[in-house]
Amino acid sequence: MLSQYLPIVFLFALAFGFSVFSVIIATITGPKRYNKAKLSFYECGIEPAPMSSGPNRFPIKYFLTAMLFIVFDIEIIFLYPYAVTNKELGLFGLVEIFLFIVTVFVAYAYVWRRGGLDWD
Repeated sequence: MLSQYLPIVFLFALAFGFSVFSVIIATITGPKRYNKAKLSFYECGIEPAPMSSGPNRFPIKYFLTAMLFIVFDIEIIFLYPYAVTNKELGLFGLVEIFLFIVTVFVAYAYVWRRGGLDWD
């Protein structure tokens, strides 16, 4: 029984070993040219304020874009299982996925209409 899981355990061990090996080799062989610009903070194209000026505030467009990405990324996650099992679901699955896509496009049109995708 446990011998059936041996290839999966081996694959996880191989992936873990490769990732550790890659990080160690990159650290050893990579260039080490540190300067002030490379060590400074950088967030979404906004130049950081000096440390003594208090906390920085991010524009709301940053958070809106992040939330929209999550919404439309989740849409793709829900579409993938349908694509795999569309023959078994038949007409019922087709109607349900059509309603799901219409709902997502209504949300997309609302955000577009409200100017959520404008970067002025």
